[in-house]
Amino acid sequence: MNWAAVVDWTGAVFMLLGALLCLVAGIGLMRLPDVLTRMHAATKPQALGLLFVLGGAALWLRTVVDVTTLILIAIFQLVTTPVAAHMVGRAGYRGRLDRQRLVLDELGEAIEEAEQRREAQRAAERRGEAEPVDAGGDTSAASGEGSSEGGGSPEDRGPSAA
Repeated sequence: MNWAAVVDWTGAVFMLLGALLCLVAGIGLMRLPDVLTRMHAATKPQALGLLFVLGGAALWLRTVVDVTTLILIAIFQLVTTPVAAHMVGRAGYRGRLDRQRLVLDELGEAIEEAEQRREAQRAAERRGEAEPVDAGGDTSAASGEGSSEGGGSPEDRGPSAA
């Protein structure tokens, strides 16, 4: 048995391990009870499984162009998986997540405070006590402050005002 056969068999084992990890990730997505545990099943074993499959493919192909392409795929996967998991977790938290099952809820207090401030602002606007706030939370646009029609320096008004 030469070294090429050993590398081919190692690549086959890597691919099989990767396929099994991806299968476990798929089963986890179907069987786990809530968004957060499904998020872990969708990211951790799936990413490791893909890395095993890519490693097996690199051992089979062994050309510089192919291995470089597989490395780029692996890097892209490792960069995008945590971002996707974060977005899924955040959407789940703001959606239908059963927060009573959480061990530690670091975001709950901040969201409750933001909702209370938003309700207080809406109530004040209904009573006419406060100026309306735009989406960025800046009241200067509603009151005319900082606009190009009023005061301010020529730098604030742009090049045509000079």
